[in-house]
Amino acid sequence: MSTVSIVIAAPPDVVFGLCRDVERWQVLLPHYARSRAVAATGGSGLVVDFVARRPLLPWLGLGLPVAWRARTWNEPASRGLRFRHLAGATRGMDVTWRIEPQGSGCRVSIDHEFAPRVPGWAGFVDRAFTRPIAGRTLATFKALAEALAETLAVRLAESPVESGAAGTAKKNL
Repeated sequence: MSTVSIVIAAPPDVVFGLCRDVERWQVLLPHYARSRAVAATGGSGLVVDFVARRPLLPWLGLGLPVAWRARTWNEPASRGLRFRHLAGATRGMDVTWRIEPQGSGCRVSIDHEFAPRVPGWAGFVDRAFTRPIAGRTLATFKALAEALAETLAVRLAESPVESGAAGTAKKNL
């Protein structure tokens, strides 16, 4: 198993809210060219085609497109995301996202379980593709979540606190 983690200075629910909608990844994550649902699997499950760019010569903007299809679902109670790769070079990979409270923020860990038949293939895929793409994904979600948490904190600090019956009535509008 391979794990990539990052600490994010934002509430776990904010991070989960950003990450759970995998169809928006192509909009939220600049290295994702596609995250398009091709089928629903019931509940919160989807089959999604993903294409991400693995930077090769970042200063020139050159990257290698990496494509895979995965069955995805999320687990709101545990703030988890799950992916089972169905097609592509990583067919059979099982991916688990864990978003766990840590201090005033959270730690996001992505576990990749991959046991292909070809010896050495899992190690190569992990070093050359999984870690670079997952690391960039986490770094981008960190920036997005921290900016969102800061914006929410500023808005809460700026909004007047209402008390009494007038405040309760105003909140109910």
